[in-house]
Amino acid sequence: MARVATIPLQRTLSDAIQRSQEKLAITQAQLSTGKKATTFADLGTETVRNLSAHSMLARQEAQATVAKRVGTSLSLYQGSLEAIDTAASGLRVDLLDAIGTGRADGLQEAIQSAFDQYRTSLNLSEGGAPLFGGSQSTGEPFTPKTLADVAGTDVTAAFQDDDVRATARVSDGVDLSYGISASSAGKDLYAAFRTLAQISSLPEKLDASQIDALKTAMGQLDKGLSSTRSVNAENGRKQSQVEGLTKRNEERALLLSGVIENNEDADLGQVAIDLAQQKTVLQASYSVFSQLSELSLVNYLR
Repeated sequence: MARVATIPLQRTLSDAIQRSQEKLAITQAQLSTGKKATTFADLGTETVRNLSAHSMLARQEAQATVAKRVGTSLSLYQGSLEAIDTAASGLRVDLLDAIGTGRADGLQEAIQSAFDQYRTSLNLSEGGAPLFGGSQSTGEPFTPKTLADVAGTDVTAAFQDDDVRATARVSDGVDLSYGISASSAGKDLYAAFRTLAQISSLPEKLDASQIDALKTAMGQLDKGLSSTRSVNAENGRKQSQVEGLTKRNEERALLLSGVIENNEDADLGQVAIDLAQQKTVLQASYSVFSQLSELSLVNYLR
């Protein structure tokens, strides 16, 4: 004879309710966090891929940060070199006028202004360290403080820098060596300023020796401008390289972020649908369980 009892059925339904509650809790967690799983282990077969993607993404982001910092330094070099170029080019025009007219009206002030810009640019600092100092972290790479100091200071004593360059990992397998020393940027121009500083005076009316000195300075200025522009062109090439690598790093980071999002991020639209369905199922389970709990065989045996 079969045994009639409601307790086993209640236990079965209770287990089903617990499973429904567990699913509902998982769905609520997905809704609050926006993630499919709370741990990498819960991702199953995608765990290894996502761990690898996270590692590569962190590396790409670090390299992108380094590349942007290098790009900033290269931009500072560019700005300084262009300021020197502008000052020297303006001085060249003034020298041409003086040589052509034989008069030096305002030329001394033009020389002084160009020298001040030249000195300021070569002694520019970044983060408290001289930008054009190479490995030197203190002091000024260009030492003469006035145009008068230039007259008695030879080129080796004027520049206190070195040719040590910084190296940065800006992309996978790409180490970029960058940096410009004050001597490489301004040594040839220094010869022109020294020639001009050694001219005893510049009266309104120039004599033949003074005009010859200005012509010598003109030739040195042309050579210096050519050298400075060559250095700036090399700096521009590295800027272009860094910009290209930065763009490639950003594209790789975007791709890796997509892989991570596809495997980890929850579809919030589907989560909302699942939440409504699971809530309905759980409510129905509660209702059925309540009805079964009220059943008793005694009520039918009376």
